[in-house]
Amino acid sequence: MGNHPKKILIVEDESSIRRFISINLQRDSFTVIEAASGEEGLEKTKNEQPNLVVLDVMLPGIDGYEVCRRLREEFPHVAVIMLTARGQDMDKLMGLELGADDYIVKPFNPLELSARIRAVLRRMNQSSPSLKQEAILQCGPFQLDTHGHRFVKDDRNIELTPREFDLLKTFMKNIDKALTRDEILNMTWGVDFIGDPKTVDVHIRRLREKIEDTPSHPVHIETVWGYGYCFRKGQSNVRN
Repeated sequence: MGNHPKKILIVEDESSIRRFISINLQRDSFTVIEAASGEEGLEKTKNEQPNLVVLDVMLPGIDGYEVCRRLREEFPHVAVIMLTARGQDMDKLMGLELGADDYIVKPFNPLELSARIRAVLRRMNQSSPSLKQEAILQCGPFQLDTHGHRFVKDDRNIELTPREFDLLKTFMKNIDKALTRDEILNMTWGVDFIGDPKTVDVHIRRLREKIEDTPSHPVHIETVWGYGYCFRKGQSNVRN
């Protein structure tokens, strides 16, 4: 993951939990910044430019959901791992809907958190435009610039989160091929992903909202019932 220590921002209002996370991440050679509120977390993201934010859902003032939404809008290349309460499936799904890269349930083993952080950072590094692979992927109205990390539909630039970009790259490298959820996870999130497989469905729903003319009736990202998903050229302004 590079020669320089990765910078992690912890946004957690409970000082004991925040210090517990901080001490363990520092022991694991991360550079750690702390914030006790959502407002402070956004400010420190702007000033410190962390690689990844560990974000608690329950925060005073601006809650974790709103912080995650703003992070995705203002700092799309910063990874986010959300901390959720035990058994709160809605917290997990809401976080994924808002663009979180992963989540971890309290209470957790600090070794698991470090493993999740390293896995997310590794996936981000692997999808970096500095990797000299195919430069341009084109399909119908879509053009994906893997070096410039830019996505265009019908000559209009569309902002994607890093995970949405990786997911679309997986699809555009497998046009007209039905992929199972496990295949999509392995190709996009990596074989070391240890989160919830539901993240595939959540990210596909978000991606459809950005690239489909009518998200409720998708013509590009089709559901293959009982199997998975398939990416098609569709019929919208197809270019030869």
